[in-house]
Amino acid sequence: MAKEGCPGSREIREPYPEEIRCRLCGTASEIWSDEPETECKGCGKTISRDMGCNCVLWCPAAKQCVGQEKYEKLTRAMNKQKPKE
Repeated sequence: MAKEGCPGSREIREPYPEEIRCRLCGTASEIWSDEPETECKGCGKTISRDMGCNCVLWCPAAKQCVGQEKYEKLTRAMNKQKPKE
């Protein structure tokens, strides 16, 4: 039987589309639940979303659960969003 991962990683393993508004021009653009950023359809700027705290940051099995590529992409994005001390 294949390991399905934890429920907390579902939005990463099984992404779904969402809508995000650009803070600069107000245009709505599509972003997937596993993407930290996308390009605004209106002005072309990068729109970033708050990734918050999720299992990728603390779970020892995260890399195997969500996959190497997604793991690296998400950890880079979340580390960029960390407040500077």
